[in-house]
Amino acid sequence: MRIGPYTFGQPATSREDVMPKVKERTSDFGARLTEIRKAAGYTQVELAAALGTTQRMIAYYESRAEKAPAAFLPQMAAALAVSADELLGIKPLKKGRKPDTQLHRRLQRIEKLDPKAKRQITQLLDTFIEREELKLRVSAQGA
Repeated sequence: MRIGPYTFGQPATSREDVMPKVKERTSDFGARLTEIRKAAGYTQVELAAALGTTQRMIAYYESRAEKAPAAFLPQMAAALAVSADELLGIKPLKKGRKPDTQLHRRLQRIEKLDPKAKRQITQLLDTFIEREELKLRVSAQGA
């Protein structure tokens, strides 16, 4: 049986009998968001957490959204440390930005803590760093 361009109950015989595939990316916004997110050192899950949404929504914005989500645009721009114009492609991205890594974001959070907590975290980090450096020296001497 044939209804419009589709055939039911029979194998497809020509290209127009097959349902068209959904395009992977319908706009430049998704590609730009993906590029900026990765440059900022975020995973989809991390960006979703920063925006108070789900990883699924970030994946949707990156792959299928035709337009930028107006409600999240200012938050996205702030989380990714770009302007809304850069996120929308109105202005080019600034070159020479250092990537904002997960570790960098954690260090920024530590900087906001009280001095006692910062000192404790610093001592803990120093202990781990010294242990790893010692392992490297021992393995270099044994090689």
